Amino acid sequence: METARHGEEEKRGSSAMLWSVEEAVERQTLQIGASACGATAVVDVLQALGFTVAPETADCCVQTRLRKNEAPLPDYLLSRSEAGATHQQLLDGAERASRGRVLGRFFAFHPPRQVKLVPWLCHWIRRGAVPVATMNMQLSVPKGEEVPDAWHHQLIFGVGPNAIFMTNPLDVESEGAVLQRLCSESVLLIRREDVLQRLTADTPLSVLTQGHSDPRWSTLDVEGQVRQMCCEEDCDDEEQPRMTHIVIPAVYNYQLRVDIAYLQVKPHSLFPRNNRSRTRQVSYRQVAMAERVLVIGSGGREHALAWKLAQSPHIQQVLVAPGNAGTADCGKISNSEVSVSNHSILAQYCKDHNVGLVVVGPEVPLAAGMVDDLTAAGVPCFGPSARAAQLEASKSFSKSFMDRHGIPTARWQSFTDPQEACCFIQGADFPALVVKASGLAAGKGVIVARDKEEACQAVQDIMKDKAFGSAGETVVVEELLEGEEVSCLCFSDGSTVAPMPPAQDHKRLLDGDQGPNTGGMGAYCPTPQVSEEILQQIKETVLQKTVDGMREEGAPYVGVLYAGLMMTKEGPKVLEFNCRFGDPECQVLLPLLKSDLYEVLQDTLQGKLASSSPSWLDKTTAVTVVMASGGYPGDYKKGVEITGFSQAREQGLLVFHAGTVLKEGKVLTSGGRVLTVTAVRPSLETALHTANEGVAAVDFPGAVYRRDIGHRAIAFLTRSRGLTYKESGVDIVAGNRLVDAIKAFAKATSRSGCSAELGGFAGVFDLKAAGFKDPILVSGTDGVGTKLKIAQACDSHGSLGQDLVAMCVNDVLAQGAEPLFFLDCFSCGKLDVGVASTVIGGIAEACSKAGCALLGGETAEMPGVYGPGEYDLAGFCVGAVERDRLLPRLEDIVEGDLLIGVASSGVHSNGFSLVRKVLERAGLQYSYPAPFGKPGQTVGEVLLTPTKIYSRLLLPILRSGAVKAYAHITGGGLLENIPRVLPPNLSVDLDASRWSIPAVFSWLHQEGALSEGEMGRTFNCGLGAVLVVGQQEAQRVLRQVQAQEEAWIVGSLSHKQPGAELVVIRNLQYSLQMGPKHSPDTSALKNGAGDGDGAPRRKTKVAVLISGTGTNLQALIEQAKKPSSTAEIVVVISNRPGVLGLKRASLAGIQTRVVDHKLYGSRSEFDSTIGRVLEEFSVEIVCLAGFMRILTGAFVRKWNGKLLNIHPSLLPAFKGVHAQRQALQAGARLTGCTVHFVVEEVDAGAIIAQEAVPVLVDDTEDSLSERIKEAEHRAFPAALELVASGAVRLGDDGRIVWKVAAQE
Repeated sequence: METARHGEEEKRGSSAMLWSVEEAVERQTLQIGASACGATAVVDVLQALGFTVAPETADCCVQTRLRKNEAPLPDYLLSRSEAGATHQQLLDGAERASRGRVLGRFFAFHPPRQVKLVPWLCHWIRRGAVPVATMNMQLSVPKGEEVPDAWHHQLIFGVGPNAIFMTNPLDVESEGAVLQRLCSESVLLIRREDVLQRLTADTPLSVLTQGHSDPRWSTLDVEGQVRQMCCEEDCDDEEQPRMTHIVIPAVYNYQLRVDIAYLQVKPHSLFPRNNRSRTRQVSYRQVAMAERVLVIGSGGREHALAWKLAQSPHIQQVLVAPGNAGTADCGKISNSEVSVSNHSILAQYCKDHNVGLVVVGPEVPLAAGMVDDLTAAGVPCFGPSARAAQLEASKSFSKSFMDRHGIPTARWQSFTDPQEACCFIQGADFPALVVKASGLAAGKGVIVARDKEEACQAVQDIMKDKAFGSAGETVVVEELLEGEEVSCLCFSDGSTVAPMPPAQDHKRLLDGDQGPNTGGMGAYCPTPQVSEEILQQIKETVLQKTVDGMREEGAPYVGVLYAGLMMTKEGPKVLEFNCRFGDPECQVLLPLLKSDLYEVLQDTLQGKLASSSPSWLDKTTAVTVVMASGGYPGDYKKGVEITGFSQAREQGLLVFHAGTVLKEGKVLTSGGRVLTVTAVRPSLETALHTANEGVAAVDFPGAVYRRDIGHRAIAFLTRSRGLTYKESGVDIVAGNRLVDAIKAFAKATSRSGCSAELGGFAGVFDLKAAGFKDPILVSGTDGVGTKLKIAQACDSHGSLGQDLVAMCVNDVLAQGAEPLFFLDCFSCGKLDVGVASTVIGGIAEACSKAGCALLGGETAEMPGVYGPGEYDLAGFCVGAVERDRLLPRLEDIVEGDLLIGVASSGVHSNGFSLVRKVLERAGLQYSYPAPFGKPGQTVGEVLLTPTKIYSRLLLPILRSGAVKAYAHITGGGLLENIPRVLPPNLSVDLDASRWSIPAVFSWLHQEGALSEGEMGRTFNCGLGAVLVVGQQEAQRVLRQVQAQEEAWIVGSLSHKQPGAELVVIRNLQYSLQMGPKHSPDTSALKNGAGDGDGAPRRKTKVAVLISGTGTNLQALIEQAKKPSSTAEIVVVISNRPGVLGLKRASLAGIQTRVVDHKLYGSRSEFDSTIGRVLEEFSVEIVCLAGFMRILTGAFVRKWNGKLLNIHPSLLPAFKGVHAQRQALQAGARLTGCTVHFVVEEVDAGAIIAQEAVPVLVDDTEDSLSERIKEAEHRAFPAALELVASGAVRLGDDGRIVWKVAAQE
């Protein structure tokens, strides 16, 4: 948005918060398209979504004309449309041009009204971009009329890691005109790092809100946001959640400064903690824009919801309707007078005010279908549908539902006739003393009678005297259960439940559970009476069963599910269900929620709870005490003034309003339950004591409250009892949770020979089923070493699994063995299920990459052996090799053989004790920017780069017979590992100038003053594996490796002289000093062998047949460009004109031909034409890359053994179309892609290469297809290289034949 002059000022001003467009480009921001309006907008939007639409098509669809932009605008705006398109035409045009795949969305306008805007931003939201706002160029055009040129919406054009930008509005001549046209909702998100790095001491903090005519500065509470961020920075609590960014109005010429002294932030303490926070920001999310959220309700629950939502950096404003005194103009929170009973008016209000989410608090609107009506109107709404809300709205339905689905509950019967109900009470063979109004009665419709007479009287009161109105037309009479009553709530996305900590409500009015029943006089959380084992039982037998049952009955339950439970001797039994947060349970649950509530609600609505479960504060208790009006639950006085709020805040307490109202600046009572005072402390006793002190501070005449909230828990905690295994430090329940969490990971690694089912005493592997005839078993075991220390310090555990698997798998490869199965051991002092499941999930993913099954493992919790947060890893891999292919072939290795080095990814997993010592000497922390590695990486990120797994790459090459030996460069470095696979009479001559050495090794060498010998003996120095090959096979093997990985001929073998070193590394010092600037030497070795054989290699001519965008074609093109490739793509043929794949080929300089199938009368005529084109270019191999025509049998037979295709499954499974859908419907845990020779039977040809892709729990057909496509882009080029190089061919019997090297 800056002028050229202003952009230059931005570059010069180091304290500027917002960057210019030019600076954004310099910082390599993620540019996601630029657009003006009209047809141009449609074209750009569809291109951003991956749809190719000609401008003329879009022009026709939106009924406007494109013209060249003649105004003096920035380069990124190239054209615009003339006037003539209404908003509706733009919307309809986008929908038609995309064939229904792009729809519209409502946005607020200034002045307020609605139009629709194409939501191309959704594409980028899913990929981590941050579209922040839209700009409204319209100031006064009435709805439905044509929009003048330059007054259409402008779209955000760029989002980067450090800045966010919008397009320049059209036809403006001054910065003032730009600011005038900004939409009132436009905001920017400024990242935490950028705020803290730009703190200076020359401007007071009040500048953030003073002197601004734009009210958004105070509405957004920018001052408060920055103050909170800086206070967090000065806090030593590493576990405390931190703001990820602040939200400010979009004012483009404003440079934000903050007074450090005013904030009382010590400058010297600011940046070290800031560096730590960068490495911790694993939960940082980027969302569409700062949302406006509407909370429905007026109680303490709704105040707590608004309070927690307002903490989210994703939220601009929280509206509460109707709200109370506590939610009236409190920071981001304010009340709304919109009617909540008329859902149509409410929906229109949400659209008018750009409300992005509605959160329904009470049960009545849920039962009335508010969620259904708002959702149907296009307004996102959190809560269950009216049908699902029957679980609370009808106790008769709820009890019948529990019976149908085997959910434990009290025995019961429902009645519409009071006389029948009384007869049942008198004759029941159980104490039928609980009488409930079936409908909604504000939490008061339950009467627990002392005897049968009192129960019958309750029936009369409810049904005849209408004590609860229409809610009592049906009554439920049920068994009186004995035990402890608890509340167990969970979030449910319709499939997955995420339990909250258990809480306990106190229904009776007075201490000692005396007095009348109420809506709730206080609560505490968590309840120590509910152990982890019991909570897991509740999750499985109650919460999950309920959600599964609702889904089976066609009413998926999405929202908060509340189960009121009685802990009986027979186990937990359901007393009732509620379909929302409880009140006052909500006031103790939300203060303990560690996660961002807005993110949790979005994950719930989007069905993501399986992969993104909420987290809660540990070792913390919340207690809330309700203060009620005198006379409650009967008649009570209103309008009584309340005082003492400031004293409660000073004590660190939370006061959530319920029955309060704000009049003339005073807070007055307006309801029975007036407010709740909540304390959050490390223990129940201190929380209760503090809450009671707060109740004493907050005062109003006639207040009624309890002083014994949590008395049952205190009695439970102080009772005399024996020790448990958990108290000794071993948590069996946590271990069981871990097993449950990782079962799916292990299942996804199943392969031929085993099913990878966890839970047995031992794992079983069937060698015969895996295809072995005369196998020898090979085993390897290893760990990760002190690389663990770095992962634990960085709180980054996901890559360690690959390190562990790679260290073991790469070892068994040294015998030529295929890795079959893997076992792990995870040892710790105290089991953190989240960390352990992350590590083991990484192990499972790595097993899939390696082609082995995760068959089992051990989780060892050993208190006192490991410190807090520490753990250790060990792995064990078993492989097998046919007896005649066992490596090394020592008798075949001779002087003059060459060594092929395969690139490492860095340090891998050895030498980290030395690495950590060098870092300590250099004063580098893991969160600091790395002086080695890619720009923007931290030291920790570079060092945690996972070890490469070589099995998929090297196994086919090892089986070909061309490789005589393979050495894994692990502990002992180059000097000690290569001799392990050689005869004793040979030595190794390496030349370090012949391979690329990663920058991390150069830095370690220089900073640690390490000798050449120390480097060669400790580190891999850039080579993760070394192959021994004969001179005649060296070039072929090298090309096969280079098809997927960097590799070089790095040395040779010579006769070992007496007393000589086993390994000599020449030029190591020079190469380490040069680092990445050094280009590997490809000249001939001294013995005449080198990377080239003196003459250009003949390449195999390849044709690619396509029908569309050609993404696989692009992967093949990039492979063929490599100097090491044996393939040359000479022509690309499409059966459809104008497709993107043809453009890809042209850009790569490849000849293209279009053979349009529509122009031919028969398939054979069409195929003959393609055949003539292939002959014209002397094609030897044909690749089908998204070619959507079935070739005739004659064509396939003619090109037998030369025709390659790729299929999106692991053949022979899921042949034909919709393979991804087939895999999901079959419940497969593993699928992938297969490159095969084409035969007449569909997808039945011999398999050349495959790559496995695990099926995730939350996979959709689209998400699975995307990941398989990534695998295709690796597998297809590799398979082409194998065929083009002659390493693989199709035998006469239709089977794969590998080229085997001649034995010397």
